[in-house]
Amino acid sequence: MTDEPNSASTDRLALRRRLVPVVALLVLAPWAAECSWGGFTLDEFLPVVIFLGPMYGGAAILIRETARHLGGGWPTIVLLAAAFGVLQAGLVDQSLFNPDYLDDTEYADTRATAEATLVPGLGFSARQAFDYVGNHITLTICAPIVLVESILGPGRRLRPWLGRPGLVVVGVVYLLGSLLIFNDSGRKGFLASPLQLAFAGALVLALVAAALLPHWRRPRRAAAPAAEVRPADPSRAGTSAVKARRAPHPIWVGLVVVAVHFGTDLAPGWPGLGIALALAAVVGGLIALWSSRAGWGQRHVLAAGSASLVTAAGFAYLVPPYAHASPAQALAGDIAVSLVTVTLLGVAAWRLRARVGSTATD
Repeated sequence: MTDEPNSASTDRLALRRRLVPVVALLVLAPWAAECSWGGFTLDEFLPVVIFLGPMYGGAAILIRETARHLGGGWPTIVLLAAAFGVLQAGLVDQSLFNPDYLDDTEYADTRATAEATLVPGLGFSARQAFDYVGNHITLTICAPIVLVESILGPGRRLRPWLGRPGLVVVGVVYLLGSLLIFNDSGRKGFLASPLQLAFAGALVLALVAAALLPHWRRPRRAAAPAAEVRPADPSRAGTSAVKARRAPHPIWVGLVVVAVHFGTDLAPGWPGLGIALALAAVVGGLIALWSSRAGWGQRHVLAAGSASLVTAAGFAYLVPPYAHASPAQALAGDIAVSLVTVTLLGVAAWRLRARVGSTATD
């Protein structure tokens, strides 16, 4: 009598392996979006994750799964993240169009700065749009996906985690979470004008259409697992010109992303916004260039995707939470943010380094 593998146990194990990263995104996305930069105190972390997880986490899962099912890379994810940022700020909570949205928070004094870049006819601050959408791209969507995928092995990193039934469930969860925020309390009793809603809706559709272009699904040079392990052997490069075109060290990749955050406040009003947009464009171009070079691997992706999270954790000590809190409560929350951020990055880096050792000894 031979032992037969228990197919039911195998299926349950496979299901758990696919659901663990999904749940991780569901939890990490709301935390990164609202807590990582000091927006809430430590005792509010869990309510934030529970209340906003369906919307933020659901969006991160749907964006990641859509891109991976289509064979799309990071351009697809970034464009879908931008669409989500516009959808969230323009159509769901409508904070983009509500001039009073922050008046009942510790950020009421930012209203004058926002109005310095008011877009005529549409009644929204271009600077706030840059901040809102940019933070959703970097913190809500990209950073959580980068961290979870870096912790996973190469074989699971770029593959879809959910099938059609799972996507339907997550889609319903996201819709219900968004409707919860769309109610009067989430919108704070404000309703944007038809023109504003039409503008935001058209922009969302345009970004989604751009994200789904076949161009982003063209076969590219795959980042071989060896790129995570160690730099390619220079003796194989053949010429010094080839070696000169290697991707820089991951630390440099992270530093150029950090530069965008430090450059966004160099000047007020439209000049400052112009500088911020130029820096973002330059950094995006550099990352696109470097990612096409030899030696680019998941360590570089982790550095680029997590740099905004590290910067946010640093700035958390300089900004107040949304609601008034004692200095001790604010400091405890900021320290917790630092600990969580360091732990997440440490685990992701350790997992990548562990695979370096196992591959090097094979």
